[in-house]
Amino acid sequence: MFVNNSDKDIGKEIAALEALNYVHSKMVIGLGTGSTAKIFVDLLSQKYFKENLNIKVLATSSSTELQSKKLGLPITSIDCVDYIDLTIDGADEVDSDLNLLKGGGGALLQEKIVASYSKRMIVIVDNSKVVSKLGKFPLPIEIVKFGSKGTQKHIENTLLKLGYSDFSIKLRKENDDYFVTDEKHFILDLSLKKITDPYTLDMQIKKVVGVVETGLFINMANSVIIGNDDGSFKLIEREG
Repeated sequence: MFVNNSDKDIGKEIAALEALNYVHSKMVIGLGTGSTAKIFVDLLSQKYFKENLNIKVLATSSSTELQSKKLGLPITSIDCVDYIDLTIDGADEVDSDLNLLKGGGGALLQEKIVASYSKRMIVIVDNSKVVSKLGKFPLPIEIVKFGSKGTQKHIENTLLKLGYSDFSIKLRKENDDYFVTDEKHFILDLSLKKITDPYTLDMQIKKVVGVVETGLFINMANSVIIGNDDGSFKLIEREG
């Protein structure tokens, strides 16, 4: 049932295949964004037609919605549901407490909204995404366009007050222009190397006027499925 023959994607596909076991009829399924989530959507479409599932799917980005439409999955919207039974999404980094760093694809705001509506969030990653401390991957911050330079300066001051000194901040670019999210915002990428306290960092950055959301997902993932290149996987459940 694999959808990709690339050796570098074996762990991703193993995790995605295992996540399929949690999908059942009469569910509303939240679909994430990114390379691993994309694999899951491909596999879900196969399961949907093979088993004639009665499901609805809700995408976290325009790219995932387009993929879902092309595959023939039944799409709904966030305003048409009271809750989401299960969300399957990837992550750029996962720590031992199942905190996530997400937003490499620029869909962190929608991803977080969908996750907050979900009864259960399962994160699928390969073992390269598991870290002892978040922060090696740049932390995306979604900000409004208006006053973006001032917002960046206030974030820099916030980081200094929190004890970060060796960091850099850049407005994300795409095709020689500034990257714009589905909600028409900018993305700031914070290169911090190591995040000492994800909860405090998340809360303090969100206090900055102009910040819409951060790519830190704290206590949102219920489970993480880690796929390995040898075909095995590991399931980690959040306590409590």
